[in-house]
Amino acid sequence: MAEKWSVFLNGRFLGTTNQPKALMKELKAKRKEGLLGPEFNFAFYPKSREMVAYTDRGRARRPYIIVEAGKSLYTPEVKAKVEAGKMAWADLIKQGIIEYLDTESEENAFIAISEKDLTPQHTHLECDPAGIAGLTTSCLVYPEYNSAPRITMACQMNKQALGMYAINWRLRMDSNAHLLHYPQVPLVRSRVYDQLQMGRHAAGYNFVVAVGDFYGYNMEDAVIINKSAIERGLGRSTYFHTYPAEERRYSGGQKDKFEIPEASVEGFRGEEAYKHLGDDGIAVLESYVAANEALIGKTSPPRFLEEMAAFGVAEEKKRENSVTVRAGEDGWVDTAMITENAARNKVVKVRVRIPRIPEMGDKFASRHGQKGVIGLIVPQEDMPFTESGIVPDLILNPHAIPSRMTAGHILEMLGGKASCMTGRLADGTAFTGDKLDKFTSILKEYGFEPSGNELLYDGYTGKPIRSELFMGVVYYQKLRHLVSAKIHARSRGPVQMLTHQPTEGRAREGGHRFGEMERDCLVGYGAASVLTERLLKESDLTTELVCSKCGMTAVHDKVRDRVYCPLCGASEIHPVEMSYAFKLLLDEMVALGIFPRLRLADKS
Repeated sequence: MAEKWSVFLNGRFLGTTNQPKALMKELKAKRKEGLLGPEFNFAFYPKSREMVAYTDRGRARRPYIIVEAGKSLYTPEVKAKVEAGKMAWADLIKQGIIEYLDTESEENAFIAISEKDLTPQHTHLECDPAGIAGLTTSCLVYPEYNSAPRITMACQMNKQALGMYAINWRLRMDSNAHLLHYPQVPLVRSRVYDQLQMGRHAAGYNFVVAVGDFYGYNMEDAVIINKSAIERGLGRSTYFHTYPAEERRYSGGQKDKFEIPEASVEGFRGEEAYKHLGDDGIAVLESYVAANEALIGKTSPPRFLEEMAAFGVAEEKKRENSVTVRAGEDGWVDTAMITENAARNKVVKVRVRIPRIPEMGDKFASRHGQKGVIGLIVPQEDMPFTESGIVPDLILNPHAIPSRMTAGHILEMLGGKASCMTGRLADGTAFTGDKLDKFTSILKEYGFEPSGNELLYDGYTGKPIRSELFMGVVYYQKLRHLVSAKIHARSRGPVQMLTHQPTEGRAREGGHRFGEMERDCLVGYGAASVLTERLLKESDLTTELVCSKCGMTAVHDKVRDRVYCPLCGASEIHPVEMSYAFKLLLDEMVALGIFPRLRLADKS
């Protein structure tokens, strides 16, 4: 007696069958006849004796060409009809030439990458080998030549690249936006890149790259950039930041008002802070605004309905509530927008335009996960140059290539170089793109070394560099990690109200965190003085009065100008240096009913 197999539809048990393969064959025939929809997928699992079928939404499905007896059903005759326009994609599905498989169906499929790999055991054939990659990976060139972690990095950095994010960027008031100047279409690109029309939103430049060392300034992942290339516009971008404000209404009929605050307003910032504001309280367009200068002048009613003035007369005193420029975001007022929100409150948005010219510390990356920051910007006359006068835009460290196993980067350099000679774009589509032989033959034809190596001369000495350098053209992307948006330093600044320790974060002019692991390093080195300086003197050092009799913190009565212990009343009080956070801990313990005592002794 044949074994019974369980049958499931969308995870729900339907019944059993003794002939799963016959049932599967019949279902496929019904689907081919159009009695079942093309979204119907099935699979069977011999180990658990289960047959599953799915028709629900949310499944990842891909098209494959059906193979029968080791032969593809997408024959030359069918291909000719498709190219002539006599057959459409829908016809290929209806006639059972192409089938969509989900992840369950792929368990029972044996898929060939190309037609030359077909055997009688194969059930399906890839429509295009590049289809195995996702959307972002498909835009990369020669991913099959790179290691998997580098492909993952390249995909992530592809999303971080600056470019033209929207055609209507002038009309948008995005909170944060980057716009790349003079973007270029890559010389080496994939067919998917063209089909998605990514060139309309290009996000990079074709860099002339030399692989070599430059006096140690491109150690590790650092890169050397040609200063004259930057002056010609290479890598320049603009950062837009939008500052919003709203005229809110409060209970009692009071509301905010956009205006230039008067000197009588509580919290007045000084006339210098409001010098860019127009009569309506909004900054004048194309005015240059610096940190802490007002963009939108705004006054708000007092927090309490009535505040007593001199002679006991009640008055309403406005308080200053203007929107100011954030630290490190000096720029030009680009545009302003006045509108209303759903609550019928007046809303103003001012967009500030900040130019970002490449500087040391800015991050660039190729489409092969080869990321690096600018280590030095060198004038063109000091850069290496070829016999014909070609000067590289970027110098890459040679150690970056072999350890990362990004052979695709080298192949793209040759392809870009060959494209410069012929004026034709190279195809870097995964698995089916142009091969090395094509590029080497083009370079040889135009008088270059087929290997891509060239003799360069040192810009400082004018003498030939001993070894030939590998040189080509690569598409590099400027990433959104700009040093101007990350650089932060502080000597003194604001502290937290509760702990008296420095505030956190760059936006609040905070201190740099000295964590447990950093502390452990200093403990290991025995650097006690440095430890005391970092965690006490430069943090929350305070001097507290302590009673030597009971060990309780004492108080200073400023009215009577006397110091005493509130617990025992003793007057033997001594000043003790301690962390304010420790004093806060003592106060919290007292609030819990615990009596902490400090035992005092002479330093000697």
